[in-house]
Amino acid sequence: MKKLLRGYLDASLILKITIALILGIIVGFVFGEDASFLAPFGDLLLNLLKFLIIPLVLFTLIVGVNQTKLGDLGRKGGKVFSYYVISSAVAMIVGITIASLFNPGEGLSLNPNESVEVPENPGVVSVLLNIVPTNIVNAFSEMNLLGIIFTALVFGIAIAALRSSEETAELGEHVYKLVEGLNEATFKIMNVVLQYVPIGIFAIIAKTIGNQGLDTILSLGNMIVVLYIALGVQVGIYLIALLFFKVKPGEFFSKARTPMITAFVTQSSSGTLPVTLNAARGLRLSKSLYSFSLPLGATINMDGAAIRIAVSAVFAANVVGTPLSFPDMLAIVLVGTLASIGTAGVPGAGIIMIATVFSQVGLPMETVALLTAVDALVGMGATALNVTGDLVGSTVIDRTEKKNEVESA
Repeated sequence: MKKLLRGYLDASLILKITIALILGIIVGFVFGEDASFLAPFGDLLLNLLKFLIIPLVLFTLIVGVNQTKLGDLGRKGGKVFSYYVISSAVAMIVGITIASLFNPGEGLSLNPNESVEVPENPGVVSVLLNIVPTNIVNAFSEMNLLGIIFTALVFGIAIAALRSSEETAELGEHVYKLVEGLNEATFKIMNVVLQYVPIGIFAIIAKTIGNQGLDTILSLGNMIVVLYIALGVQVGIYLIALLFFKVKPGEFFSKARTPMITAFVTQSSSGTLPVTLNAARGLRLSKSLYSFSLPLGATINMDGAAIRIAVSAVFAANVVGTPLSFPDMLAIVLVGTLASIGTAGVPGAGIIMIATVFSQVGLPMETVALLTAVDALVGMGATALNVTGDLVGSTVIDRTEKKNEVESA
């Protein structure tokens, strides 16, 4: 038993995750809905990852702020936000283009009796207001990432001010060392949680495949295939960006594949955040950058969701027999980009975004009910791309920052 456990612990994480994926798919197809008995093991993984989000974001960002100049932090923030807006818009364009070429949904008919309850979209204004929490405890308990980021930035700047003042330098240094120690302790816990990731992934994928069933997958297979083609094209754009900034794709994806697979299975950009931060650490990115860019990206940067919105819109238009005009496509790009910023990176948020865009461009809400049938399978690929986009953006921006440092030296 000890040898078996030692062999498991010594095996590479990606090998264990790959085996878990394959076994999960097999068990899901063999046992069908009965595979749901594995659900508690998957829920445990999600709980463990969520357990680490607050300490990782809080401590990592406070330490990151204290490792850079405030002026540099503002410049990095501008780059991060610009990248996220541009990449979301590009993803929308990719989704519209690929879907228009393959026309998913043609030949399907709409059942007028189908309906779906869609939660209200919080909207961009609400998201922006939530940046400043009225209560820090509530921000933490509600997993308000923007509120947690704001809190960490404020305390990080305050600690930096203490360290830079002659009167409070010693006190500030003590506080900083405490936070730095807590940050390292959190990553130690993260390393232990990573050993459980393959088990949780096996349980989640088995349950998902079992619940979806082969019939559902085949009935909307065209739409699923088109979406994954669009996701692949977006990954190709990421590759071009990495090569342009002289980042080795092999090295990047060797570190990024674990959060990509975790996001694929869990369907949660926010839930995957601890694994994503760990990957950024492995890529040797600047802590002052990734401690800010990745939590923010998990909240507002949704490249996969943007592609999902675009493909879903073309699918819905084809189902009702009203192809999209160019003005319709432009409206989808604009509204979809804003909608992807105004919804959270959690399972089910994709349906909110799709419904928001459909209502704005006049597509029937009944088509949303069709899309919910494959929500999990579509959401898996979209979430994996969300996380990939966050890491690519952080890596590219980090490369530009290091280039500036070399040129100014």
